[in-house]
Amino acid sequence: MSAAAPKILLVEDNPDVRDFLKATLESDGFQVFTAANGIKLISNIRIEKPDLILLDIELPWVDGFELCKAVKAHPDYRRIPIIFVSVRTREEDIRAGMACGADDYITKPIDIDHFFRTIRKHLPVAQGTPA
Repeated sequence: MSAAAPKILLVEDNPDVRDFLKATLESDGFQVFTAANGIKLISNIRIEKPDLILLDIELPWVDGFELCKAVKAHPDYRRIPIIFVSVRTREEDIRAGMACGADDYITKPIDIDHFFRTIRKHLPVAQGTPA
């Protein structure tokens, strides 16, 4: 039997983008949990323990930069890779995203091949020995 599918927490406030990315990721075999804002991110990260977080920057209440810093500052979650997925394409936005602890940055509109390559690059390698 194959290993469990990696869990991805997708944090995106636009329901159309969120639904599209969720369906795209699930069609490739990932388990996807979604959050529309930072409050939902915090509750989902505790419950689902994702292998990777896809994070938008422009979110209600608190932006993705602050959320990234908070996740990376938490001892239980700091090792979870965070990839920003944003319409912000300026070099200074990308630098700011990386400076707050992100592991990578994908710009919208999304190139699906690049999207999947980037995700796979940051997923933990499956362990070959039983616990």
